[in-house]
Amino acid sequence: MKTYSYDAVVIGSGASGYAAACRIAEIGTKSVCIVTEGINCGTSRNTGSDKQTYYKLSLSGSESDSVRKMAETLFDGGCVDGDTALCEAALSARCYYSLCEAGVPFPSNRYGESVGYKTDHDPLSRATSAGPLTSKYMTEALERKAQRLGIKVFDNLFTVEILQNDGEACGIICLDTADGEYVAFSAPNVIMATGGPAGIYSDSVYPKCHHGMTSLALKAGAKLQNMTEWQYGLASKNPRWNVSGTYMQVLPRIVSVDEAGREREFLWEYFFEPYEAMSMVFMKGYQWPFDIKKVRNGSSVIDLLVYRETVLRGRKVYLDYTKNPFGIENIEFDKLSEEACNYLAKAEACFGTPIERLEKMNAPAIELYKSKGVDITKEYLEIALSAQHCNGGVAVNSDWETNVRGLFVIGEAAGTHGITRPGGSALNAGQVGALRAAEAVSYSDRRFLSEDFESVSNEKIACMPKVDPSSVSIIDIEARLNTARRSMSACAGAIRNPEKMAQYLTEIKAVLPQLGYIKNMPTAGEVMALHLFSDTLTVQAAVLTAMLDFAQKQKFSRGSALYSDPEGDEIEGLEDIFRFTLPEKDSHKRVIQSVEIRGKEFFCSRRFVRKMPPENDCFETVWREYRERRETK
Repeated sequence: MKTYSYDAVVIGSGASGYAAACRIAEIGTKSVCIVTEGINCGTSRNTGSDKQTYYKLSLSGSESDSVRKMAETLFDGGCVDGDTALCEAALSARCYYSLCEAGVPFPSNRYGESVGYKTDHDPLSRATSAGPLTSKYMTEALERKAQRLGIKVFDNLFTVEILQNDGEACGIICLDTADGEYVAFSAPNVIMATGGPAGIYSDSVYPKCHHGMTSLALKAGAKLQNMTEWQYGLASKNPRWNVSGTYMQVLPRIVSVDEAGREREFLWEYFFEPYEAMSMVFMKGYQWPFDIKKVRNGSSVIDLLVYRETVLRGRKVYLDYTKNPFGIENIEFDKLSEEACNYLAKAEACFGTPIERLEKMNAPAIELYKSKGVDITKEYLEIALSAQHCNGGVAVNSDWETNVRGLFVIGEAAGTHGITRPGGSALNAGQVGALRAAEAVSYSDRRFLSEDFESVSNEKIACMPKVDPSSVSIIDIEARLNTARRSMSACAGAIRNPEKMAQYLTEIKAVLPQLGYIKNMPTAGEVMALHLFSDTLTVQAAVLTAMLDFAQKQKFSRGSALYSDPEGDEIEGLEDIFRFTLPEKDSHKRVIQSVEIRGKEFFCSRRFVRKMPPENDCFETVWREYRERRETK
């Protein structure tokens, strides 16, 4: 087995992975490399939205803000640790300006102020944006920086195992996707930047080239936390893209089509009054994430209506920008809600059809879909209620280190978010986590021990499936993957059915052990698919375990998910969908649920959140601790 040795290896070539490697190289005390399945894959390089947001401290005007205020906003999202929230707030300006210096085109006024705007769950105006492709620009800028720093990138290597010995990381094993050979990296520090578990759902906004590999940390002994907390919203299916912001604010027609090709505007069933319906569609642009608090008297009822059409009735749902809703030729905009009317009036868009309004308000939004092969000036756009972001992930401390010493997890793979979070805070968290992990690695005393690595790697490699051209495919892995993802979306997405979740979890537990007996596959692609299938089922099992434990012990709905309950509450006008458990009480927002593997079983536990660290404003004390912390051991 070909083997390389570094002080630190970063898994993933997204914005957080590149940031961590660059920080380590700049400090210069440790050697570092990047290992990636595909340098052009990943969510941060291939996704965006109407106006993709980056969340940071307010850096303009006279609006009062502070590090502690921002930390409290993050902490108040619920199930968030105070120390990581404080780090994300304290280092947001440093990380933001570092991105500006790297070439990310964040806008500023002629005097240099980074003027912001309000995003969801944001009490001030901390949000900024470089446009619909903000995270792509970040990744590309940091990639150029890594090239200037001479950081070695190993492409086309799919990581299949994080090696650990007695609770300490010692390297990784990868599959070369070209020839099917295994390649090893010995490293006392492993930084996992593999993104969220994008591959577990069928209805998903994650780009198809990104699937995540959260099971790497699970199998190495790390804990996951908050895996019940996801963000869901309406998105187009092909291409996968959020239909947030102006895509909804221009008031498109929403129609469903059955198998016979019959179409209808199903919002009539709930609203009866067309201008109320259009006002709620407008609000979906502001309030894109599905939120149980906005179901009864808010815009999230639109998500449920789409869910009913697609999942329960088996129809396809589309946005139509060519005609106004409900056959209204000339919309009387003053009949809309005051917020919708005022917004469209200020945008000078109180006229015409949805596509004409979109052309006026945000012409690049039309071109974006054209660049992906869809012309929304002529074509319908198919949508679904889809998974967009996992607020949970691998449990980390304030250095973004897991309970496995030397294993760090950053970006969306890290579970630093809770029930709700301000829009764009994930991009900031990825950069802050990269900086914290890089500094912890650079000033650590961990050293490479060859005997630990060799014994562990030899044992692991002997059990892994290998390429044997003379063998035959035992299972159609692609078909099984698609089936698994559809099953997860059907029972454990924004709408969760405990009975069906338990049934599907039983099915997974029956399949997972069988995969360990498959030792040979005919091609490298099928060996990789087998590893990916195992990861998908493992993470699904962990997530389902967490959701079922939550449904049984907490007995309420919260965040971006409704748990069905035959004895529960109803939504007037949607009685045919389900009954659901009541929303949570605030008293539960300070308890974090964890899930881990012990032996071959999944177990859940709970702990209280770590409190916000006390203020330390004595400069001399801080200065001394800073010097001691940065002494290379």
